[in-house]
Amino acid sequence: MLLVANLLLGFNILLAILMAGLIIISNHKKRTNQTLVLFIVAVFLWTLSNLLSNLYADIATSLFFARSTIIGAALIPLTFFIFTKSFLGESLTAKNLILSSFFPILILLTAPTELNIKSVEAYGFNSVPGLAYYALLLELVLYIGISLKKLYRRSKSTTTSSMQKSQIQYIFTGMVVSVVPAAIANAFLPLLGYNWAVYFGPSTFSFLVVFTTLAIVKHGLLDIRLIVARSLGYIFTLTTLVGAYVLAIFGLSSSFLGTGNLTGTQQILYIIATLIFGFSLSPLKRFFDKLTNRLFYRDAYDAQELLDKLNKVLVGNIDLDIILKQTSDLVATTLKAEYVAFIIRETEGTSRRASFSKLVNLNADDILALKAQKKGKTELFVADEIENDRDKQKEVMNANNIAIAAHLAGTGGTGNTGYLLLGPKQSGNPYNKQDLQVLDIIANELVIAIQNALRFEEIETFNITLQEKVDEATRQLRRTNEKLKEIDETKDEFISMASHQLRTPLTSVKGYVSMVVEGDAGKITKQQKELLDQAFASSQRMVYLIADLLNVSRLKTGKFIIENKPTPLADVIETEMQQLQDMANTKEQTLTYVKPKDFPDLNLDETKIRQVIMNFTDNALHYTPAGGHIAVNLEEKADSIEFTVVDDGLGVPKSEQHHLFGKFYRAGNAKKARPDGTGLGLFMAKKVIVAQGGAVIFKSEEGKGSTFGFTFPKKTVLAKKK
Repeated sequence: MLLVANLLLGFNILLAILMAGLIIISNHKKRTNQTLVLFIVAVFLWTLSNLLSNLYADIATSLFFARSTIIGAALIPLTFFIFTKSFLGESLTAKNLILSSFFPILILLTAPTELNIKSVEAYGFNSVPGLAYYALLLELVLYIGISLKKLYRRSKSTTTSSMQKSQIQYIFTGMVVSVVPAAIANAFLPLLGYNWAVYFGPSTFSFLVVFTTLAIVKHGLLDIRLIVARSLGYIFTLTTLVGAYVLAIFGLSSSFLGTGNLTGTQQILYIIATLIFGFSLSPLKRFFDKLTNRLFYRDAYDAQELLDKLNKVLVGNIDLDIILKQTSDLVATTLKAEYVAFIIRETEGTSRRASFSKLVNLNADDILALKAQKKGKTELFVADEIENDRDKQKEVMNANNIAIAAHLAGTGGTGNTGYLLLGPKQSGNPYNKQDLQVLDIIANELVIAIQNALRFEEIETFNITLQEKVDEATRQLRRTNEKLKEIDETKDEFISMASHQLRTPLTSVKGYVSMVVEGDAGKITKQQKELLDQAFASSQRMVYLIADLLNVSRLKTGKFIIENKPTPLADVIETEMQQLQDMANTKEQTLTYVKPKDFPDLNLDETKIRQVIMNFTDNALHYTPAGGHIAVNLEEKADSIEFTVVDDGLGVPKSEQHHLFGKFYRAGNAKKARPDGTGLGLFMAKKVIVAQGGAVIFKSEEGKGSTFGFTFPKKTVLAKKK
């Protein structure tokens, strides 16, 4: 009986060491893991003290270790109570820990006294408990009872997730079947005189190991399944091989060869068995690996294959809806999640987007309101790893049945793109470290793909909007253009009509003024002649202006006609200069023209070329200040005829020279010098010159003067001699 009990105690000690080590390796920083290690240490101390007490025949030594058992026994209810509070996310303040530890510390103080154990016999048999055992019994009832009550209440809460409820169920069951038998064996039965029961009380820890292992494997309270699965695989393999080897050798030896020294046949038999043992190791190992994988890795998958498939989805599509749908289906199928969902935040050019592998009811506003701890980086929120049940993130995740929320941060610190959400696994298993690592990689790749797709959508939307605006602007422009055409036609009609109506009375005025000047109405004084000359010049300019307006109108209607005939250009220029000489004298300007001798007649439209000459010279007189010089030149060159008007007046600003021959355009300094100009003279001059096969001569420098003129090729304008 004692040997069996000691073997069980030794086995449980090894299990306690193994479990504590695995918990520390798994996540030594997690508070729940830390408190669970404390509980296992308490059980380890209790079990070890019992084993040492059983190993010594010396009564004093056995009594010392028997009394030491109360240390672990008093700490087990306390550490289980602390573990429960930590697991449930309750606060563990220093004050609470001190108050909770007060009663167990009083019990610990009785350890070396008869209040603990009065006496024992050899090997710890027939121990006589003292009054401290009653206090220990009370502690067990109070602390374990309160802990189980807390677990039970949490399991019935509507806000508790299904995974946590299942975890509580396993922990609750494991603690009940471990602590209750231990309390009966070590507390109640000794009081009734059954002292031998204390040998088996500590061994009830094996129940805790079994149920804790189930909690580990099925619900991921600790992420050590790989170690457990592979260890069991090797144990099963070696056990099977060794057992089969021993049975084969000894069975065959005893059956066929008898006993005694090894013969040659026996040696051959052992060699054959050894070969069978060696060759069977690999297939048996694979068999038990598959078996343990089925037990521990029902949710196993090839992470690289998943990432390759995801990469094809992201590279092969630019449409965001397709990317989200195919990705959610792929991740849900591979990780065997109840659902996978995306919630993408709206941008300036796109609306909020949601995609699901399976339709679920989610509160998108609450989810998008979750705040990441790491700004500008992807981050995974695992509901089971958030210890505080009142944490806002955990409340939102539990309310929406979210096991993992992956925060998709914008690249370059551009903010929150959205969330990748995963429901619990269909098997009820937790998401392990591999799952979290893969999801972190997926989240980072998705951020880039989603942002690229969103930018593409924004560009497409912008293009569509821009095209609509362009189309609308084009329609408005066409309507405006039609109105402008109507207005322009009305204006041209008015100009044509007004010009015709003004032309007749102006011709009469000009004729009558000319008759008076010439003395047809009697002799006039010198002063009267000067005034009449001014009136005649003004009427002449009016005639030219009207002619320009008529020509503009004719250009619009296609009635602008050049009527070339032999024209004595030198005489025409002389006549115009004589008319303008009085204006030059009035402004004290020097107007010079040297008529060339024997100048040939040219095939030109005399009326229109006269207007051009008058326009160039008149402009020179108006834009040259008093005392200035205007030189009019006509020259026959080898291949061309060239006419120029050179002045030292205002000049034209360089920035405005390219606009100068446009219709109605006038340079800024010209407007100030002569506000009443129309901007038609140079426009019509260029039209007349070009229409007759010539080219405009123009050069100017602001503040130094200008040169205007024209040139015609001789071969096209020389009149044939009769």
